[in-house]
Amino acid sequence: MPQVIVRHKVGDYDTWIKGHQERADLFAPFASGFETFRDLSDPQSVVLLLDVTDMDKMKTVMSDPKNDEAKKRHTVIEPIIVSMPVEI
Repeated sequence: MPQVIVRHKVGDYDTWIKGHQERADLFAPFASGFETFRDLSDPQSVVLLLDVTDMDKMKTVMSDPKNDEAKKRHTVIEPIIVSMPVEI
């Protein structure tokens, strides 16, 4: 199960953090859990570390236009940067 890092900025951190359960529900079909981080040097920058169980489902959910309203409610600012582990 790969861990995936998702980074983006938010317009209002307090609004965004209140959406935690909605994010947990949205991620449930493709992730067994996730951790949330806030950048110390930029409090409007957040990072999620997801334990992904289904990469294809993650791509589908993340690109589904029906989730745009949730992004708006959570004050998510594009771009959303997704990083994968590198095997060496």
